[in-house]
Amino acid sequence: MTDDPTKTMRDLMPFAATLGIVVLRYEPDEVRARLMWAPELCTAGGALHGGVVMALADSAGGACAFLNLPAGAAGTTTVESKTNFLRAVRDGYIEAAARPLHKGRTLIVVETDIHDAQQRLAARVTQSQLVLAGAGK
Repeated sequence: MTDDPTKTMRDLMPFAATLGIVVLRYEPDEVRARLMWAPELCTAGGALHGGVVMALADSAGGACAFLNLPAGAAGTTTVESKTNFLRAVRDGYIEAAARPLHKGRTLIVVETDIHDAQQRLAARVTQSQLVLAGAGK
């Protein structure tokens, strides 16, 4: 790991680099990440595609789960994700704030709020991350 949380996430998750995700905070109690609006990430009407919103949430949530792994675990994998879309985002950026709800030996549950540039709640995602056994992080 480096002192640059964006580089850390992009090294662990190359898809984060593809999307242009920038990490603002990378701590066990909260991971914050931002993704800029771009026309190539949109659906009809210039709204960010729901898959892009979910990808940011899954990336931030996965990183949060990783930072909360129990001793001896190798990593996590998303086994369930539920998204409530609350508003379309047509400009600016979206920012994810992922926080752990449950940190267990076999399952970590993370809730991620997605806000737009005006700090309005655009989506809420709850995901379950399976803890993978292994040599440790």
